[in-house]
Amino acid sequence: MTKPMIGILGAGKLGISLGQLARQADYPVGIAASGPAEKIELTVEILVPGAKAYTSEELIQIADIIILAVPLSKYQQIDSLLLQDKLVIDAMNYWWEVDGTDQVFSDKELSSSERVQQYFEKSIVVKAFNHIGYHDLVDHAKQGTKENRKALLIAGDDKKSIDQVEKIVDDFGFIPLNIGQLKNGVILETGRPLFGASLGLEESKEMVKRSLEEIRK
Repeated sequence: MTKPMIGILGAGKLGISLGQLARQADYPVGIAASGPAEKIELTVEILVPGAKAYTSEELIQIADIIILAVPLSKYQQIDSLLLQDKLVIDAMNYWWEVDGTDQVFSDKELSSSERVQQYFEKSIVVKAFNHIGYHDLVDHAKQGTKENRKALLIAGDDKKSIDQVEKIVDDFGFIPLNIGQLKNGVILETGRPLFGASLGLEESKEMVKRSLEEIRK
């Protein structure tokens, strides 16, 4: 069965790490940054063998699934209509040093991923790959074995899309843990107890339970 092509928007450390995991799992991979493809061709060729560099527009056209690995303050620079009918995986996090303090990205009303979904209103957004650091994603992935895997948490509102992301997470070498609706993704955001967590399944489940109880008080 042919695996879907994964397009990664963002050629920073997270984008490169996800590209490496995708290629190791035998997914076709394209990577794009904000500028011409030529600017990142050598980086992609060396660090993600088998992947190919594209412009954002080219990659969005041909990829089956898009991973957003750009700074959170930059996602609105992407034409939302280009991603119409695409499954979009939100792996972005807020960093004030990069994203500034003049915009609201998450509050009691809307989590950051819900805002991303509002912007990409004709796409289906699933939150994943944001709570484990890029270095731990590579170091802790256990492809080829199910033993002692770390849990990777997923939030989303569309079951079919969640199933697709769970398959990718499993292929990348982690245990997929669905934490429910997209709004629950707030517990994975910067500054929350689960942010940066690379834990086993049972410990992750317990932390998810406590975190969801806390935000519902």
